[in-house]
Amino acid sequence: MLIVIENLLASDEVADLRARLNDARWIDGNQTAGTRSIAVKQNLQVDRECPVGRELSNILLRRLGETPRFVSASLAEKIWPPVFNAYQDGGHYGTHVDSALMRDNARGLTLRSDLSATIFLSDPDSYEGGELVIEQEYGAQGVKLAAGDMVLYPSSSLHQVTPVTSGQRLCAILWLQSAIADAAERALLYDLDQSIQALSADRAVDDPDVDRLIHVYHNLVRRWAQV
Repeated sequence: MLIVIENLLASDEVADLRARLNDARWIDGNQTAGTRSIAVKQNLQVDRECPVGRELSNILLRRLGETPRFVSASLAEKIWPPVFNAYQDGGHYGTHVDSALMRDNARGLTLRSDLSATIFLSDPDSYEGGELVIEQEYGAQGVKLAAGDMVLYPSSSLHQVTPVTSGQRLCAILWLQSAIADAAERALLYDLDQSIQALSADRAVDDPDVDRLIHVYHNLVRRWAQV
């Protein structure tokens, strides 16, 4: 399941984030790459101990918690704090899969990566290349979104960032553990929840058909959740 959430951030919020990232401490992205990833990864990222990066990361976490579609699609149990990265001057990240288990001993955080997300912070017309290419069951799909948009996709998928041949591609990335580990079950719950939301808009607040669908939704969550 690949889901695009448009306008997660407004244009003025994106501009503020970008301006504040100028004061962040940037490091070579290879410092957080695995043994095999080092050979295919060329980018910059904000040091996770940088106060500016931490503050901006918390801003994004709050926004995600306030975004109903993200909550519905992810059913997030744990979220790895967003990491800011930059690709320029041919920077790229070759085909790879995200680590299944992610541990941060300093923060006492361990999560199973069920879903990955990229929040685009650069106007797509401001750089060449830099597509996020995600391999899915029916073929590879390239993603290059407007600034402020986010794509949510399975962490289990092979994916890459193609070389940025001009300009700069600035993004925030994150990983999460869902309360619903099974991707097919999570997709069914998302479709059901979106249908409930659509139907509720035209029905009375005490509509019995909507109430029954909500009843089914929550009992499926209760059956499948791993918390």
